[in-house]
Amino acid sequence: QVQLVESGGGLVQAGGSLRLSCAASGRTFSIHALGWFRPAPGKKREFVAAISWSGGSTYYADSVKGRFTISRDNAKNTRYLQMNSLKPEDTAVYYCAAREDSYSYSSAEYDYWGQGTQVTVSS
Repeated sequence: QVQLVESGGGLVQAGGSLRLSCAASGRTFSIHALGWFRPAPGKKREFVAAISWSGGSTYYADSVKGRFTISRDNAKNTRYLQMNSLKPEDTAVYYCAAREDSYSYSSAEYDYWGQGTQVTVSS
């Protein structure tokens, strides 16, 4: 089993920044990719960004490309989502998820989920 704990959410004004953290524990050696998701109308959870666990390749949704950056700290088994130039439409609960396979943009293909952290962007 893998346990994921998100932190770093909060309230910020439009144009501001937040950094989310996702700390993994347990069978971290089984993780091949870690993704960030958020709820969206008509979708269970919308893909935001992902990173390959060991190689560091990154992937972004078009809606956040150029504003969000996903990074890693292997020593801490932690992955980060740096969110800049935040917009009110970025308001959501953000979830990190781990997959025992290569990256996917589909939330249904992830094996482990954190509890989520609320991000609220005021206009």
